[in-house]
Amino acid sequence: MTNQRRPGSTREQQQLRKELQKVARQVDSMSFFNLLTGPQLMGRLEALLPQYRERKYPPTVTLAMFLGQVLSADGSCQNAVNEAMVNQMLQGLEPGSANTGSYCDARQRLPRELVQELARSIALLLGTHTPAPWMWRGRHVKLVDGTTMLMPDTPENQAWYPQHGGQKRGVGFPIARLVAVMSLAHGGVLDVAMGPYKGKGTGEHALFRELLKCFVAGDVMLADGYYCSYFLIAVLMAMGVDFVFEQHGARHTDFRRGEKLGSRDHVVQWTRPARPQWMTHEEYASFPTDLTVRETKVGKKVLVTSFLNPREICKRDLGTLFLHRWNVELDLRNVKDTLGMAMLSCKTPGMCEKELWVYMLAYNLIRLLMAQAAVQAHVLPRELSFKHTVQVWLAWSRKQFLSDVPEDLTALFRLIAHVRVGKRPGRIEPRAIKQRPKPFARLQTTRRTARRNIGLYGHPQRLRA
Repeated sequence: MTNQRRPGSTREQQQLRKELQKVARQVDSMSFFNLLTGPQLMGRLEALLPQYRERKYPPTVTLAMFLGQVLSADGSCQNAVNEAMVNQMLQGLEPGSANTGSYCDARQRLPRELVQELARSIALLLGTHTPAPWMWRGRHVKLVDGTTMLMPDTPENQAWYPQHGGQKRGVGFPIARLVAVMSLAHGGVLDVAMGPYKGKGTGEHALFRELLKCFVAGDVMLADGYYCSYFLIAVLMAMGVDFVFEQHGARHTDFRRGEKLGSRDHVVQWTRPARPQWMTHEEYASFPTDLTVRETKVGKKVLVTSFLNPREICKRDLGTLFLHRWNVELDLRNVKDTLGMAMLSCKTPGMCEKELWVYMLAYNLIRLLMAQAAVQAHVLPRELSFKHTVQVWLAWSRKQFLSDVPEDLTALFRLIAHVRVGKRPGRIEPRAIKQRPKPFARLQTTRRTARRNIGLYGHPQRLRA
């Protein structure tokens, strides 16, 4: 008896395959979003979506286009709309208008909480599925550091994020302070806090207090000397969180005191300092009168830690762990320089905060790609190049080879794992640039005043190179 096959089944499968490939050739940001979210995050996305009527740019399309902006070298709204028009034409649909007004209105309607929760959900997904070899002694190490970023010089941004106090009005840019918590294991951003650069309650410690929810008992916090504060250490100890900090420059370390553990290694009692002005009397009274910490000198740095037993964690282990703190500097550089977050583009504080979270979402999606590639290549995610991953992804999507079949994804992850980050122990580079800037003077007044002066007196002479 011959096998009977339903007529047209193979043809229908081929047609379905073509339709899937056609959908996969959409704008890289949309494909990127659909490929990496998967069933788990798509369910989370649908739960966070607000009620909306059918529009040209629904929230999911708007978010995908917004992601495309932050991943593109040309991050303009016009470029995002142009890509959407081209995709409409390739699918045999009417391209619509090239006007950016509808898309900008859609970005305004996009809930910031939606982008926030998606970025945090991806970080949670990465942390939940972190293999044991990626962690430090089976524990999550979380890196903390702060940075700044600029935004367009508009009255709304200046009112909420004033420029640097040493600059004349109309000369500088609004500046914001940012504190981030990142995972040492997979490099994802767990959470960020954003605030003005200056003003009461805008320091890194104040912003970090908003991020304490990122830590649970058993975690290890790794940070520089700025975070080596008595009150912060007391809070971490109460939470069951261990820490390794560089000693604060204002504190003197005397290894002749305390319980000696070895050469330049001892356990010492810290006495509670005077009450800071920002702290209430009730809060101050809730802190212990003294703390027991370990101070050890590794190389030229004095480290402060809660690991008191030298037989479990020796000073060499502490020094090796502290060397990994530099990863947070590299991670922030990837966000600011590789993705371009050093200068935001939105004109209002609310949209700047939303744009920040879109950058965090794009960054975590890239880290998710790197984590999957690292699992396949049996390496650590920190051994892969972030910039190479972005470049491979953009080249992959532009060539329209993207699909969601396992074979193609395996090939993509294999390409990402081709380039490894070089090991450069003790690397030293000068903080100087060789390339000379263009011979133009710096703007020392508002642009309107400068244009008026040019009309009256002509262009100023160029500076000598």
